Parts: sequence; C-alpha cells; structure tokens
Amino acid sequence: MSIRERLSGNEAVANAMRQINPDVVAAFPITPSTEVPQYFSTFVNNGSVDTEFVPVESEHSAMSACVGASSAGGRVMTATSANGLSLMWEVIYIASSLRLPIVMACVNRAVSGPLNIHNDHSDSMGARDSGWIQLYSETNQEAYDNMIMANRIAEHKDVHLPLMVCYDGFITSHSIENIELIEDDKVKDFVGEYHPEHYLLNREEPIAMGPLDVQPYLMEHKFQQGLAMKNAKDVILQVSREFEELTGRKYGLFEEYKMEDAEMAIVVLNSTAGTAKYTIDRLRNQGMKVGLVKPRVFRPFPVYEIAESLKNCKAIAVLDKADSLNGAGGPLFEDVTSAMYTAGALGPKVVNYIYGIGGRDVKTDDIEKVYHDLQYIINTGDMGTPYRYLGLKG
Repeated sequence: MSIRERLSGNEAVANAMRQINPDVVAAFPITPSTEVPQYFSTFVNNGSVDTEFVPVESEHSAMSACVGASSAGGRVMTATSANGLSLMWEVIYIASSLRLPIVMACVNRAVSGPLNIHNDHSDSMGARDSGWIQLYSETNQEAYDNMIMANRIAEHKDVHLPLMVCYDGFITSHSIENIELIEDDKVKDFVGEYHPEHYLLNREEPIAMGPLDVQPYLMEHKFQQGLAMKNAKDVILQVSREFEELTGRKYGLFEEYKMEDAEMAIVVLNSTAGTAKYTIDRLRNQGMKVGLVKPRVFRPFPVYEIAESLKNCKAIAVLDKADSLNGAGGPLFEDVTSAMYTAGALGPKVVNYIYGIGGRDVKTDDIEKVYHDLQYIINTGDMGTPYRYLGLKG
C-alpha cells in the first residue's frame, strides 16, 4: 500500500534518492536545486543511507567526482540547476561518452545572464545534445516517479548512459503537493542492485577510462553512443510498464490529453501542461476541439510517435520555455517539426511560441489565446509568422 504524503518536488526527489541509496552523491548548492542535496545530506547524517556524500567546491568538481565514482563501479547521483549545469559542461560530455549511468536531478532555471533564479528550460535545453537521456516532469509525483525509474533505465545493459530528471524550479521544486510514495522495500526491489560489467576497481579486468580516441575510433564510438540513445526508448517503455504494475501509475514517452478528436493541439513540457489541461477543459465546454501533447521523454526524442499523435490536427502550437536564439524557433519546436517532416505528417500548420522566460507567469488566458490563434489559422489559412512570443509586455 502506497504512503500518502505532502512534499515539495525537491523533498520528493530527495526521498527517492534515499530509497535508492546510491553509493555516492556529489553535489554543490545552487538555487533552486540546493534543497535536494541538503535534504539528502540529512539522510546521510542520520544513517538512513550509507551513501558517501561528497561536498565539493563547484559543480565542475561535482560532476568530476560523479564521473570518478561511476567509473569505479558505483551507483552515483547528483543535482543541479542553471549555471551549475553550465559549469559542469566539459564533464557532462565526458560522462555520456564514457557511458556512465549517472542520474541527475536537473531543477530547471534560467541560465545567466542577466542573473535570474527563476524557471525556464534554458539549462537542460542547452544540454540536449550532450548525450544525456532527459525525462521531464509536470508534477511532484512525476518527478518522484521518474527518479525511481531513472537508475533502471540508465543502468540497463543496452543503454548505459547518464540521465537527467528535469522539473520546474520553484513551480514544482518548492511547491507542496499531495504525493504517493512507494514503500522503501518495494523501491529497493524495483531498482535492484547495480552490478556494472566494466569498471576501474575490477582487479580481474584492468582497463583505462577516457583514453585518447583519434581518427580510427571516435566515429564508431559516437555511433555506439547514438545507438544506446535509440535503445533507451524501448528500455524506458519497458521500465515504465513494470512501474505501472507496481504502482498503477502509467507513463509513456509522452502524455496525450483529449487528443482523440482534437483539431488544435499544444505541445509543451513540464508544469505548464497542468495550466493547459485546465484551459482545455474550459474550451471543450465551449465546443472547441482542443488537446495537448506533453512529452515526458525529450532525449531520445520519440520522432514517429509524436508525429502519429499530431498528424490529424489542423493546427499545432509548440510552446518552448527556452529560445534557441537562432531566429527560427525554440528547441522543442525544431524537434517536433523535424519529426513531422521525417514521418511525412505534413498536413497540420505548426507555429512556435517562446514563453515563460526567466519565470514569466503563464496564465490560463495566455494558453487560451494560443488556442484562439490556432482557430484563426484554421479558419483563414493565414499562419502569419510561425515564430512568436507569448506574454511579452507592450
């Protein structure tokens, strides 16, 4: 029987880490992720876990310690946000190229400058091509559940890649919600023990980690890395099915909300999906056929599945909480439109909205405006500019 609790997103994620009981956690505080290692350090102090907690002098050192510990054969976790993830930059690529299944709580926050400690997705979106699996979480419950599943996915023999669980800073990380926790013993059984095949402390198999990898080899190693990311899609679904058997909570590559007959759809990540669902219910009562696709898995990107979900819509808005600053739309928009082109789903008209930058509030009225814009496109055939901003002043 599950344990009903009231926790913030950071508390929920820290409790998931406690239940997993990793070998090593190395972290440096940065708002709004600071609470995750803070809560976890209390579990270390009171003996709830036997984890080696490594307080370091910077995020670069945190990820370096994680790489060292994971290379040695340990189960390793960390947490960061925004500029902390940026400071890890060199080492997050090393973690993925060495195929180390490190799990990170990425509490989404705007990357400076100018300085802003509030939520957008510029940190994790900046790392979208770094070779890390990325799971996104609408609620505290989803952040907790994704964290419980993360090690099973990352450590799978066909994957062996690092994974970040992303959730919105302050909106999810600090807000308290009702949540259902899994019993400790069931989490332990579900996650299982980690037994790496190759690791530095294995005296029976002396190996080197991270040697010089020049022209005859690097391309093939990057191909293998890409193949592992493709494999992750099936592993995510497999682990999610087992998680559903354990808890009754169902997760896929993405969530569809009232898409069965939708003529207009919004595609959006994380907590804004909740605002969109409320707006959809209100507009459905007015007779508008509106729906939502909320990606849970952004890396690997579910190309054909997303295209299949959206192909029958007449107009689609992709909402990005990060701007690629390329003059041609945000990262989620680029991947969605690429997926639809690749899959031959070329019927719907697709527009992009950059929104919520630096924590700019997004209300139901804003979401309603997007749907009315889509209705205008359907009625007139006039797309106007496909690259738009939502909620700008003036």
